[in-house]
Amino acid sequence: MHETSPLTRRAALGLAAAALPLAATPAHASTVIGGTRLASAAAQGADLPGKLSADAWLVADHDSGEVLAAYRAHRRLAPASTLKMLFADTVLPKLDPTARHTVTDADLADVPEGSSLVGVRPGLTYTVDQLWQGVFLRSGNDAVHVLAKLNGGMARTVAQMQAKADDLQALDTRVVSPDGYDHEGQLSSAYDLTLFARHGLKNTEFRAYCATRIADFPAGGGKTFQIQNTDRLLSGESGVRAYRGMIGVKNGYTSHAGNTFTGAATRHGRTLLVTVMHPRSGYNAVYEETAALLDWGFAQGSSAKPVGVLADPLSEGGAKTTRGANGAKGTPGTSATASNGGGRSPWAVLEGAGGAVALLAGGAWALRRRREGRGEQRGATDVGDDE
Repeated sequence: MHETSPLTRRAALGLAAAALPLAATPAHASTVIGGTRLASAAAQGADLPGKLSADAWLVADHDSGEVLAAYRAHRRLAPASTLKMLFADTVLPKLDPTARHTVTDADLADVPEGSSLVGVRPGLTYTVDQLWQGVFLRSGNDAVHVLAKLNGGMARTVAQMQAKADDLQALDTRVVSPDGYDHEGQLSSAYDLTLFARHGLKNTEFRAYCATRIADFPAGGGKTFQIQNTDRLLSGESGVRAYRGMIGVKNGYTSHAGNTFTGAATRHGRTLLVTVMHPRSGYNAVYEETAALLDWGFAQGSSAKPVGVLADPLSEGGAKTTRGANGAKGTPGTSATASNGGGRSPWAVLEGAGGAVALLAGGAWALRRRREGRGEQRGATDVGDDE
């Protein structure tokens, strides 16, 4: 397990709150967690790859938490199955991987029609470990629902996931269902998905699951069938070249969300995280654009100047915010009206009730605007992450 040192370069950057124009961020918030530049409608970073078509993306250093480049990092979008990273962050530590469960019809009764499935069948007995393989490799909503039932039920799991998101300071995320399916109001952002991946990769089981390429899954009668990881940068399938140093993490696709992906790769001792949401060109664009951003990050090395920072979890000592002098949320000991001048830090953090209000107010708006812009019909289906 990787342990992040408390004495990182990002600690020297400081955290301060800053008032932003309403139009700068779809979150309708007065401050931006991770830094004011992450709310910009323009790409942040130098000498970036060309032909990036995604609605939002982000590149970050896994160890330091520095955001090296970003575009609309806090834009709230449908996450598809990348939300399963938050599900794993929340539930994986709670269940014994060796525990066995015989699946019932009731366990699968509320799996949405059109879901991606690994092939869980009522009457068969599975280990928790096998069910997690179904989640990570095949993005099986059937496996997610069984694990959620083992965790105490869907409602309990959704509540725990939302609490986990809040602890991780992933304030763009609203959880409706643990599977990432296109439920009304279920939203996240490139920033939040990167937080979920970074936190998950600290867990050795999470890291092992997302790096697994092939596994055997129960088929009944003592037989098994083979399942393959649908992360094409890991597997090198379907016209995508396997990315050197790739270690995960999670892809997703629905007809409403389009393609989403968060990937992590390590080269020369450095691990980078990239999230790409909703590219508008090409069947494999989500992987191609992720690879281009990873290449850019590794080529930049330590010379890249950070444009923001990934927040630390509150439960792990992440900086909490306090009420600033002008009524905005600000970090202790700093002004809530910080700017890039006057020796003040450009970074800003939003946490607590203000973020929750912005989340609820902006969620329905963002989803409605997205549907209008794309002409999507209600009732979109999750056709499987390998499609």
